[in-house]
This record gives sequence, C-alpha cells and structure tokens, in this order.
Amino acid sequence: MRKIKTILRLHHQGGLSRRQIATSQEVGYGTVVNYLERAKLAGLGWPLPPELGERELAALLFSTVGTARNVTIVEPDWGVLQHELKRPGMTKLLLWQEYREKHPDDGYSYSQFCRRYTDWLGLQRRSMRQVHVAGEKCFVDYAGTTVPIVDTTTGEARAAQIFVAVLGASGLTFAHATASQSEADWVASHCAAFTFFGGVSAIVVPDCLKAAVITPRPWVSKLNASYQSWADHYGVAIIPARVRRPKDKSKAELGVMLVTRWILMQLRHRTFFSLGELNEAIAALLGSLNDRPFQRLPGSRRSVFETLEREALGALPSTDYEYVHVLEARVHIDYHIEYQRHYYSVPHALTRRAVEVRASAKLVSIYAGGKRVACHTRSHQRGMHTTLAEHMPAGHRFMAEWSVERFEKWAGAIGSSTLAVVRQQLARKRHPEQSFRSVLALLSLAKQYDRVRLDAACSRALEINSPTRTSVASILKKGLEALPLTMATDTELQDDLFLQEHDNVRGPEQFH
Repeated sequence: MRKIKTILRLHHQGGLSRRQIATSQEVGYGTVVNYLERAKLAGLGWPLPPELGERELAALLFSTVGTARNVTIVEPDWGVLQHELKRPGMTKLLLWQEYREKHPDDGYSYSQFCRRYTDWLGLQRRSMRQVHVAGEKCFVDYAGTTVPIVDTTTGEARAAQIFVAVLGASGLTFAHATASQSEADWVASHCAAFTFFGGVSAIVVPDCLKAAVITPRPWVSKLNASYQSWADHYGVAIIPARVRRPKDKSKAELGVMLVTRWILMQLRHRTFFSLGELNEAIAALLGSLNDRPFQRLPGSRRSVFETLEREALGALPSTDYEYVHVLEARVHIDYHIEYQRHYYSVPHALTRRAVEVRASAKLVSIYAGGKRVACHTRSHQRGMHTTLAEHMPAGHRFMAEWSVERFEKWAGAIGSSTLAVVRQQLARKRHPEQSFRSVLALLSLAKQYDRVRLDAACSRALEINSPTRTSVASILKKGLEALPLTMATDTELQDDLFLQEHDNVRGPEQFH
C-alpha cells in the first residue's frame, strides 16, 4: 500500500516536513518527495475529490509521468562534488541539500543522488574510488626503478633508490633519491618529504618493507622501533598497507608510476656522479609533474594542494629530527650491552635483563622499563669497552681503581727492593691487570709487618731469585730478612725458601 493520501494529508493539512512524513510513515524520504512532486504536476491539492480512492489516485499520479511532467533533471557536477568531499567534515547529505536548494524542482532525490555519484565513481580511475580527506593521509613507497650513481674514482656504478611520497587529497607528489632502503635513509626521506609539503599529515601509509614493519600481519603489524620513534617526534600515526591489498596504497602506486614515467624516464640518458646531483635533477622535474593538469578533474595537483590541502596539514616540529637507531639488547654477565661491536656498561643489577638501546650519531642511551638507566658517548672502536664506575659492583669498582702506575708509586714509597719485586710481578703476565691481586697482597704485608722489614724481605727474595709474594711472606714469617744470606744455612729453611718460587705450591697448612 502506497499511503499516497496519508502523505498528501500530512503535507498539506498537517504541515509536516518531508523528513518527518517519511519517518512517521516508515517510507523513504525520496518516496515522499516523489509523491508530492507527482501530485503537484497532476494539479492535485487538498482536500482530494471524494471519488478518488487510493487505487484511482495512484493511477492518476503514475500515468502522468510521461505526459504531464516535462522536467529535465539537472545533472550535478560530480567532479566538483568529489573535490568538496575531500574537505574535513564534508558529507554527501550536505552537498545534496545544497544541490536541491539550487534545483528544488529539477534535481535528484537523495537516494538517486548517491546512486548516481557511486556510478560516476565507478567510471573513474581506480585511484579515485577512495575519498581522501585533506591533510589526513600521506602514502609512501619506493619506486621499482633505480638510478645508477657512478663513482668518479673507481668507475663503479651503484643503484640509488627512489623514495616517493604522495598526499592523499591533492595527490601532490615528492621524490627523493637515497643510497639504500635502510632505516636511516627511509626516515631521512620522510623528513625531506614533509619539509617539501610544508606540513605533516595525520597518517602515514607505508608498504610492508623491512625499514617500516618488522612483522607484517593482516590487520595489526609490528612497526620498526626506529620508524616509530620518528613518528612520535612528528606526531603522526603509521598505518601500514595490508599485505597483498594494493588498493590500500593506490595513491602510492600512482605516484610511483608518475615519477617513473615523467621523471626517471627523462633522466635515463644522463650520468650522475652523486646523490646530490641526482636529487637536484629530480627536484627540477617535480615542479612540472605537480603542475600537470588532471585529465578528468579540474586543476592540477599543486592547485588542489594550495586551495585545499595546505591549510589542513599539521605544523612541522619545532626541532629537526635526529635519527635514532632503536633496538633491543640483553645485558651480558659483565653488565655491558653490545652495540656495533662496542660494549657499553649499564647498572650491574640489570645483568641478564632485556633493555632498549637508542643510538644516535653522538650518544648511546639504554632504557629499562621506559626509564633511561645509562647514557654514553658513542664510540666506533670495535672490541673496546666504555664503562662507568657507578655501574660496577662494589668489588669490581675497588679493583678498577688500581693501575700499574699506582702500584709502582706505592711500592716505591716502601723501598727500592719492593719496587723491583712489584715490577717483576707485573711483567710476569701478558696483561698487568692479571697480577693486580698478587701485587696487592704483597704490598698489604706492610700492614702486618713494617715497611722496613717488607723492603728487606723483598731484597732477600731478589737475592735468592724468588721475587714472589709467597717467598716474601715466608721470609717475613721466619724472620730471615734480618740474617745475612751466608748465615741462613739451615737446610729446612733454605728448602722452604726455594720451594716457594710460585703461587701454586701449597704448604702443610693445606692438609689435615
């Protein structure tokens, strides 16, 4: 049942709006508009003649479509509507209402408006099927085509990678050559792109390359930590395109095609000897690419950017971004982490725990639980250690305070013989540090005995060619340092001295 009478009554007698009638009668808004327009064309007002029933009324209204209505529907300018829909907050309903205000009697109903707009979109290029809000998205990717850079010294050519960034709403395109697709080059190209645009988009849509995504997944991918650090600095969100979903990054694909066709192909006969030279050539051709008129839409990429998208971009950060390599590391048993074959200390309590390393060009910072626990000046000496004393356990810190110079100074203060014994002790091992414990034990005998006796015992140990800590300790224990060497004839004492020529000989006190 069409409810034509009820709709006419509510409109003329009840004074309800078309939207209110549609809601109360549970019919479409376009249906209400259609019925009222047909009644107007048929010359029907209110009240209706009593002989007109619902069936007769329907026959009257719908039989006059071809004869009584000579109205030509005005077709909207779909290209302009497509452009307006890119404005933040714009809706098709608002555009339709503005359209009907201009064409109240010869315009489409809302349902026909939406359907015909969808049909128009289907006739456009694939990249036009998505509606991109101004300032919302920036699509990034690498071109498959590379450009050779020739080394002037060796003549060897290496392939330069071409980074491409495209703004979603205007299509403004940026291209930049880098030596590789490494994390550092990837991030540097992003910085250059936003500088070129003069602002920041809310979202960046990359492909699932290694510099951007560690683990690609259908819906939620794990981002590279260095890339995320850059995004935090610029205040943008990164939403990678889904794997095997090219429509997610159709703007980037179109941008890559345009850069390849209108820039790289024009440069194919030129020889470049540096990245700077190549980027200058690319920048010179970017202007003409962005100024090229659209084939099916009014304006160009640059004109749409200037009138629509520039003001919608966010502000650039107040400080330049310094690339930070972020990775996870595990603290070794010696309370050091390894970064590019150099070792940096952390507080010893973090031994065997996983920490986050953030390395810039000058600093290496280590974080645990979101808090920075260590910061070192970056070193490029492989196999070496950078250690802070406050990171060491108390026992290690005590040993770290000793040095060859300090031991020699201490021994020289006791006597020349003591200094000679200490020097021989330090020279016995390949690394002097390996003798520090033995030398420390030797010099500590001055606390148990006096310095004079210790120096005399060292002199006796040198005379019998046994300059070891155990020999000196035995001489002091038996009081032999005061006796002339010719008087020490007791066989047991002489044997005891010569038996103690090294640290590995154990005495009777070791056995029970």
